[in-house]
Amino acid sequence: MNLRKLIEDYLKEAKLMQLSTAVNNQPWVCHVWFASDEDLNVYWFSSTTRRHSKEVMKNPKVGGAIVFPHTPKDTPRGLQFEGTAKLLTKKSEIQKARSVYEGRIFSKREVDDFINSRTSPHCFYKIKPKLFVLFDLVNFPKNPRRELKI
Repeated sequence: MNLRKLIEDYLKEAKLMQLSTAVNNQPWVCHVWFASDEDLNVYWFSSTTRRHSKEVMKNPKVGGAIVFPHTPKDTPRGLQFEGTAKLLTKKSEIQKARSVYEGRIFSKREVDDFINSRTSPHCFYKIKPKLFVLFDLVNFPKNPRRELKI
């Protein structure tokens, strides 16, 4: 099994992730809609006033977890990662984020409405992962924990 391909497929299929940030040794976890690109970068779109958005500006080191809905009878699979996050400000970076995000999560019109919101303007963020950990009892029943360092 090609580990990178399994991770790419997992990222394509899932749409919601748990994002972990931390400031002053205090962790925070939230849910965000995400998309990824061919280099396994992860993008999300959020209000600049949200706690996680503010924390990324103070500490760009983040973690994430992506899990499909399971029942106790299902064979467990999950993807975790760690990396560095940043607010996208360059037009070319924002266009890249929009190209993988729009239509997958929100329409172009919805993204524009969020960006132009007077009460809660949204921006794109990017995570450059340095490590993925796939826990996959479906494809690797004898040794389910697999690491991909980027």
